[in-house]
Amino acid sequence: MTRVRKNTPGRILFVGSGPGDPALLTVRARDVLTGAALAFTDPDVDKGVVALVGIDMGRDEETGELIADVRPALGEPAEVAKTLVHEAKNGHDVVRLVSGDPLTTDSVIAEVTAVARTQVQFEVLPGLPSGSAVPSYAGMALGSGHTEADVRGEVDWAALAAAPGPLVLHATSGHLAETASALVENGMAPQTPAAITVRGTTRQQRTVEATLATLNEAGSELVGSLIVTVGKVVSQRNKMSWWESRALYGWTVLVPRTKDQAGEMSDRLVTHGAIPIEVPTIAVEPPRSPAQMERSVKGLVDGRYQWVVFTSTNAVRAVWEKFEEFGLDARAFSGVKIACIGEATAAKVRSFGINPELVPKGDQSSEGLLAEFAPYDDVFDPVNRVLLPRADIATETLAEGLRERGWEIDDVTAYRTVRAAPPAAETREMIKTGGFDAVCFTSSSTVRNLVGIAGKPHARTLVACIGPKTAETAIEFGLRVDVQPETSQVGPLVEALAEHAARLRAEGALPPPRKKSRRR
Repeated sequence: MTRVRKNTPGRILFVGSGPGDPALLTVRARDVLTGAALAFTDPDVDKGVVALVGIDMGRDEETGELIADVRPALGEPAEVAKTLVHEAKNGHDVVRLVSGDPLTTDSVIAEVTAVARTQVQFEVLPGLPSGSAVPSYAGMALGSGHTEADVRGEVDWAALAAAPGPLVLHATSGHLAETASALVENGMAPQTPAAITVRGTTRQQRTVEATLATLNEAGSELVGSLIVTVGKVVSQRNKMSWWESRALYGWTVLVPRTKDQAGEMSDRLVTHGAIPIEVPTIAVEPPRSPAQMERSVKGLVDGRYQWVVFTSTNAVRAVWEKFEEFGLDARAFSGVKIACIGEATAAKVRSFGINPELVPKGDQSSEGLLAEFAPYDDVFDPVNRVLLPRADIATETLAEGLRERGWEIDDVTAYRTVRAAPPAAETREMIKTGGFDAVCFTSSSTVRNLVGIAGKPHARTLVACIGPKTAETAIEFGLRVDVQPETSQVGPLVEALAEHAARLRAEGALPPPRKKSRRR
């Protein structure tokens, strides 16, 4: 990759990635990462944080890959610092991405010290320290006095064992046996409570409770950096464990929607602790003939319609693209009323500066809209025609219901939905073998297309459907529908799935078995 060289030396920015969860990055750190062209990163930085590097820099036109250059930081601190300085002197701004907080790690302090001896400008962007954040995410209140130590290096065990308050220790599984025996030999009771947390603050976080006597046995198979908390605070964890106790914690949930459409659902799943994996099942393409849409847009301008009814965000986008093509803007809707089936569609309309007159308050479906749509009145309605721009595969329920209410309908194909390309082989295998704990279907077409491109979800995978039509389609394909919300919306769908999972736990029923290896 070729980077543009500046005439003046660049800067070196030491960026703390925090304990793992990308949401815990500082605002400044996120801004620096997303705008970075060159970064050197440690292997223990969370992949979700690394994925942010350079996303504002754009992608290669041929490969579609991010333009940013992300390299591992290799060698001793002096070697790493030499590489950073070399790149900066060549005119490049350089990001040094480290786990946790930069100036709390000896090796990174050595790098900063070496850089400080040169004439290159540098900055240090602190990250949230894992020593305080991880115990908090594991439900342990450290209070105002605790002692933190890294037992992977030289340790004054006598001072550590005599320290007041809880201990927070940075370790790996290979250090647990020595840690436990050294603390006991220096006066701590073998039955002192301890907790080992791996992958802290991420949705793969796991906390194992033990005592000093059982510490090595409990954590011997844990891989990676560990935070070990020792003391009475561990005994209170069952009361304050808020992160790992969420209803969908650690569940891998299949979201069969495009990234543009999956945002709300994925965000809501994350708040319940789930790991959403978005698998597009539908691709949106223009209609084969643009004539219908062109006549409809002309009709809007000429006052042909009393109402425009939008059934999806894709329909809103398709009409707006036609507006832009003809040099029109929101003023073309003057005198026309707008109805939207759901809040997501209404939000898309509002993003163009227009407030819809009708959005169903209850069931956000065709039936819900029809229940609130007034019949045509030849006294109060100057025009009796409704424009209905929608997908080529849409059902006739809405159009027929509007005709029964006395309206004339221009049912126009605004876009075509076609089956997306099959997902990666690993994802298809997860779908067929039960690697997903749940799947959330938002339309009949997502059911049909997922089965078509990837096969039926395994019987152990919970199936959640947004409404009755979607549920009927799922049943037709031989799926067991476990969850269906009272209101056909994304929010209630996710909430219903979370409530179902909570009920399973309360009843003592085991949730779907989770795989040891997960895609992120």
